[in-house]
Amino acid sequence: MELLSQNRCFGGTQSVYRHRSEVCGGEMTFGLFLPPQAGNRPVPLLWYLSGLTCTHENAMTKAGLQRHAAEHGLALVFPDTSPRGEGVADDQAYDLGQGAGFYVNATQKPWSRHFRMYDYIVSELPELLMAEQPLNGVHGITGHSMGGHGALTIAFRNPAQFRSVSAFAPIVNPTRSDWGRKQFSAYLGDDEAHWVEYDACLLLAERGWAGEILIDQGATDQFLEQLRPEAMASLIAERRQPGVLRMQAGYDHSYYFVASFGEDHVRWHAERLNAA
Repeated sequence: MELLSQNRCFGGTQSVYRHRSEVCGGEMTFGLFLPPQAGNRPVPLLWYLSGLTCTHENAMTKAGLQRHAAEHGLALVFPDTSPRGEGVADDQAYDLGQGAGFYVNATQKPWSRHFRMYDYIVSELPELLMAEQPLNGVHGITGHSMGGHGALTIAFRNPAQFRSVSAFAPIVNPTRSDWGRKQFSAYLGDDEAHWVEYDACLLLAERGWAGEILIDQGATDQFLEQLRPEAMASLIAERRQPGVLRMQAGYDHSYYFVASFGEDHVRWHAERLNAA
C-alpha cells in the first residue's frame, strides 16, 4: 500500500492509498478514514460504495461521514468504482466502462480482463485492509445509487462477512432497469440467467437477509424510473423482511441527499457493528 495523502480529520486520519490489484489487473486507489479510537484498539469497518462516474474521492469529500464515524468509533473505506488507466477498457457513455464497474465480475471481452469489482470488494481489498490496518474484522456496507446496488447485492450474497447493510437511492432491480440491462449485457452477456446474482430484489426474494435493511430514497429523485424503489418496498412487505425504505420528501439524487441522512446511517451501522 502506497500512502498518497493523509490529513487529520475529526481526531482521526483521512488517508488515500494506492496499491497493485491482482484481481483488477492494475493499480487501484481508495480512501480510508480511521477514527481516533483506532489509536487504542482495532475498530469495525463501514464500506461506502459510490455511484456512476465517481472515484474514491467523491463521497470521501462530499458525504460528510467522517464526523459521525469518529463519534461512533467506525473506520470508513471509500473504494473506487472501477479499474482505471491505460489499457483498461472504456466507453464514451458515462454509464459503462471506467467509473461504472457496477460491482460485478465481468465475463465478456473486453471487460473481463479488468472489471472484477465484486471480487475486489469481497476478497482482495478486505484481505489487504485487515493485514495492514487496525481493524477488528467486523464489517458493514452501504452505498449510493450504483453503489447502493453493490452494497445490497454484496451483503445479501455474503451475510457471514457483512453484519449490516444500508443504501442511499440504490438501483434495487437492475435486471428491469436501464441502469442494469445495458451494463449486464455488456459485462455478463445476453443470457439473463447470469444476471440474477447481481440483482438485489432477486437475491432478497431467493435468499432473504437475516438482519434489518435501511434504505433512504429521495422522493423527487430525477432517476426514480431507473432506481425502482417500489420493487424493493413491495418485496420487503411480501416477505415480511425486517427493514425500512424511507421516501424522503423534496430530496433528489445528489450528495446533499447523502449528507442529509449520513448521520442516521452511520449511527444505524454503529449500533450493529459495535454490538458485534
